[in-house]
Amino acid sequence: MKKKIASSPKRVKPAAQKTGWAIGHARFAKISAVEGIVFTPAMKARQAALDRAGATAEERREAIMKSYKR
Repeated sequence: MKKKIASSPKRVKPAAQKTGWAIGHARFAKISAVEGIVFTPAMKARQAALDRAGATAEERREAIMKSYKR
């Protein structure tokens, strides 16, 4: 006689699926180059300044939006 395995409707997801994943700056630049997107010197300078300042992801997004806001 085989045991029936109770299937739970709520499956536990791995942590990576809950939090997502991120790629580094160098990898993002390579992917963007394939798409034809080239980073300007101003973009590179802004990124370096944010790196030096130890900016959080939210602070980085705000800085990028501020630079393109009219």
